[in-house]
Amino acid sequence: MISEPSRYYAVELQALPSRIGQIRRIVSAHLRHWQLDALIDHAVLGVTELLTNVHRHAQPDKRCTVEIELLLDRLTVSVRDHDPRIPEAVRCQDPLDAYDTGDGCEELATSGRGLAIVGAVSESWGVRPCGADGKVVWFTLAAPPPAVPVETRSRIAYGSAAEVPLRGYAPFPGVPLSTPAEPAAVPVLEPVLAPAPAVVVATAHRVPAGRAG
Repeated sequence: MISEPSRYYAVELQALPSRIGQIRRIVSAHLRHWQLDALIDHAVLGVTELLTNVHRHAQPDKRCTVEIELLLDRLTVSVRDHDPRIPEAVRCQDPLDAYDTGDGCEELATSGRGLAIVGAVSESWGVRPCGADGKVVWFTLAAPPPAVPVETRSRIAYGSAAEVPLRGYAPFPGVPLSTPAEPAAVPVLEPVLAPAPAVVVATAHRVPAGRAG
């Protein structure tokens, strides 16, 4: 089951090695989409350790739910399983160095890099019981302020000469403005009247009686 509101993501899975690698990629993709690239390494490391603990120690099964949530300036990553036993992290001087050198911390040897690593890379972490149905192990990371996008806008002015009449010329910097020439006068032509058509009047001639034509 997967749900994904804008700044919240949750996925239910079996904490198996093949699925842990997939969850690492999914968490990385979401943080990159949320523009939290600076938190990817620590978030992925922490969620890997929590899932490894579920895979190695949780009883009676390996079902769990991974949640990541960004609230204001805090990213919270949590893993809920169905084992009500509360884990305890074994303290060591420097868990990151202990993992790199392979020395010093029993918890690192028996439980992945352990909760000591989660505490070392996170701002805070903790465990809360969920009744008899399991527990939630969580950690938080401080989110950097979001970058303000630079938006470029273009403005276009609409209008016509009738709406904004041109009242004069302004000189271009460094170039003298010459006086525009007066417009040439347009001659006014008198209308030419066509001659009236000739009127032909037919005159009837009376023919005397007895003469034809």
